[in-house]
Amino acid sequence: MTADSWRDRPVLVTGCTGMLGSWLTSALVERGADVIGLVRDWTPQSQLVLSGTYHRIKIVRGSVTDYMLLERILVKYGVETIIHLAAQSTAPIGRRNPLLTFETNIRGTWLMLEAARRVNTVKRMLLASSDKAYGTHEQLPYTEDLPLLACYPYGVSKACAEMLARAYASTYDMPVVITRLPNLYGGGDLNWNRIIPGTIRSIIQGKRPVIRSDGSPKRDYLFVQDAVTAYFRLAEALDDPTLQGQVFNFGTDVPQSVLAIVQAIIASSDHPEIKPLVMGQKPNEIHAQYMSSVKAKQLLGWTPAYTLEQAMHETWVWYKTFLGENAKHNT
Repeated sequence: MTADSWRDRPVLVTGCTGMLGSWLTSALVERGADVIGLVRDWTPQSQLVLSGTYHRIKIVRGSVTDYMLLERILVKYGVETIIHLAAQSTAPIGRRNPLLTFETNIRGTWLMLEAARRVNTVKRMLLASSDKAYGTHEQLPYTEDLPLLACYPYGVSKACAEMLARAYASTYDMPVVITRLPNLYGGGDLNWNRIIPGTIRSIIQGKRPVIRSDGSPKRDYLFVQDAVTAYFRLAEALDDPTLQGQVFNFGTDVPQSVLAIVQAIIASSDHPEIKPLVMGQKPNEIHAQYMSSVKAKQLLGWTPAYTLEQAMHETWVWYKTFLGENAKHNT
């Protein structure tokens, strides 16, 4: 499969109103794919809606935990590619509501896998996991062959979903692959508790951004457009049966401290004079967690295209426009 062969191909994207789902769906539409989006909640502020892509795809309202609905979608539209992004996607909610997290992330995954197994049109399925599935290891960076040691609900749900995917790939010879992404950022993330959108909003409002830690913890931060490219590269390589059931890390291989990320945002902003407020709290936070993307580079030829400066500039522009438009509507 090549980039040109997406035209008229039926692709199901679950979680299409999320940040990654929105940009990935738009990219699929631009490539001529026939996209079916499974949507549970109406989200008018989603990038999928703001971009107009919502009105260019087929929308099915429902949940990934509804098996009969999933099978009906695959049969009715003759789906060839499934990009399964739908999930309860934040660790704090996982702690507060593990039942919701397990129901969506684990049950939703095995129902999608079972529906794909029973419907013989599906030729490839990409399952979104997370670097949180690794848990905590002393070895850095994390490589795909490390055991999954997640011990909190969100990470456990992702580790379980991965095991289910590998079981279906091995037992039923299904063309399933797994992606592990680090902290994702870019336009469209409206979770203001996250460091990047929260910092940008604070600066736009003329406030000092707050860093709860001492600023030293290191993480990998991947721009959403690089994540979109990663998904295309992996999907287009999945005709190779040796990739079935495999896992791929996608990151920058250049971890950044929280303070460095905040400073990069400030440098991209209209207020370079603002100084962050460093609280020095959260003493039990893991100091460093990040992955290796060597496998993706070697087997897929994928590397990030954006520098941190370029990505932050695009992200800043998106939020400035978005928050400016919302301020107009609220006056």
